[in-house]
Amino acid sequence: MERTRVLIVDDEAVIRDGLKRILDNDRFAVETCTSGYSAIELLHECEFDLIVTDLKMPGMNGIEVLKAVSALQPDVPVIMITGYASVETAVEAMKNGAVDYISKPFAPDQFMEKVEHALEQRNHILDDVYLKKEITGHHGFHQFVGESKEMLKVYHRIMQVAATTSTVLITGESGTGKELVARAIHENSPRPDQPFVAVDCSSLSENLLESELFGHVKGSFTGAIQAKVGLFKVADGGTLFLDEVSNISLSTQAKLLRALQERQITPIGGTQPIPISIHLVAATNRNLKTMVSEGTFREDLFFRLNIIPIELPPLRERKGDIPLLISHFLKKFTAEIGKDIRGVAPDALMFLEGYSYPGNVRELENIIERAVVLTEGDIIRRDDLEQADGSGDDGAFGGRVPATAEELKEMKRHIRGHAVDAIEKAFLVSALERNSWNVTRAAEETGILRPNFQGMLKRLGISIRGQMEK
Repeated sequence: MERTRVLIVDDEAVIRDGLKRILDNDRFAVETCTSGYSAIELLHECEFDLIVTDLKMPGMNGIEVLKAVSALQPDVPVIMITGYASVETAVEAMKNGAVDYISKPFAPDQFMEKVEHALEQRNHILDDVYLKKEITGHHGFHQFVGESKEMLKVYHRIMQVAATTSTVLITGESGTGKELVARAIHENSPRPDQPFVAVDCSSLSENLLESELFGHVKGSFTGAIQAKVGLFKVADGGTLFLDEVSNISLSTQAKLLRALQERQITPIGGTQPIPISIHLVAATNRNLKTMVSEGTFREDLFFRLNIIPIELPPLRERKGDIPLLISHFLKKFTAEIGKDIRGVAPDALMFLEGYSYPGNVRELENIIERAVVLTEGDIIRRDDLEQADGSGDDGAFGGRVPATAEELKEMKRHIRGHAVDAIEKAFLVSALERNSWNVTRAAEETGILRPNFQGMLKRLGISIRGQMEK
């Protein structure tokens, strides 16, 4: 077993020797230095797994050693030792990259606890570095922007599942990139040259969805003037992606379950089953467990779909990725639109980092595109974002329509005047369209009580019959 290499830097012999004795076992290989200068010389020659340095030393202090470590061996954790314990000391050390600090005097077990914690941090860093390198050699990840721990977990899970044919259920709020995940799974599978077929289950009525999925024979129903091959068959040998699978009716859910269990489908009006070999990936922005308990989603189908779950974090839970995303979208849209915009002003960046993004990455993309169009200078400023924040007729960041009461509430915080009515109308009509103009189902999906939903319809002059007749 390879020993963990530790460097101890302290001008006091009693501290150096004491720490070396604590670590004196087969697990650690310990080097000591009496000054910051000698430590830096050693860092040029040897690699370490952990560095422990005193803060106050003559010549070169611990903060300077810490900065040198960041430049020479950036993945190595540093523990700072100080006899001048204070909040300011800890803050300064942590700001400059120390993973932890310990103040004199301390017990051996306290020191070992800090060492274990620091080495655990190093393992996480190395895992992340390895994963980033591994991702670079795979397909389908170029569309993802984000290096947060939350997204690295998603990338790792994609690579784990891509080599299998196990059914995958991707969950996450609207705009988090569920289809990108499905495509990355397909592109890293053993069958990337086979079809990738995506179906938006929320955009089709029950009868149309069944016909799209399973196909139909000629004359099987009114309007079936010719036979149709179902998308299960089109995707044969490749990947079938069912987006918003929560919108499938109970009747179609039963047929989907049968197809997954038997690995064959029967077209509408047909009698001969057709064998299929697909990798099924499903996605939803709703809680299927809740739907199971409410009786609107089959429990057996849920278990069949949820073999490998992948949960996408909302943008508000990975805000460290926001500057990367802004830079990415800025390059994309300045090139597409042909404008020379150099960057984002600090006040605008602060606003963008502080916003909660109910529409997630898609909403941020829309905000940047609109700001690029409206900005007249070479820097996007806070005022430019206010022009693009939904004050126009569409009443939403980049024209996005909220899908839930929570998203509507958040969006209304950032819009004014007639835009509020406009976004509420778009919200109601969109919910009704997704639920075949069924008020009860639309109210449940959006999280609004049915009487309140009806009250909004009345207040805004939306007629169910009038809309259906359009």
